[in-house]
Amino acid sequence: MAIRTKGLIKFEKSSGNVFADLGLPHPEQELLKARLTLQIYRLIKERGLTQAQAGEILGIHQPRVSALMRNRAGAFSVERLMEFLTALGQDVEITVRPTRNEHGSMSVRV
Repeated sequence: MAIRTKGLIKFEKSSGNVFADLGLPHPEQELLKARLTLQIYRLIKERGLTQAQAGEILGIHQPRVSALMRNRAGAFSVERLMEFLTALGQDVEITVRPTRNEHGSMSVRV
């Protein structure tokens, strides 16, 4: 990405994936995990659940719920995050289709 200057502030246009912009490994997977985690966070907040109550529903201890609520999902796989969503009463659908690009991508629709 090109660095542009607007006045005295230098900036780069985002690719749409902050993990890729930062050069982190597996950026598509990290973005997917972040989006799944955000949906879990929203569901827990909407229901007014305590972290202990959420932990009982998700089958994990409260400190792990706390980490999840702070978007520290690194310890959880995409599969585990999808299991959390189903435990919270959500349907999770995976669609695989050909891409026009050299490599496919992953996305979440809510």
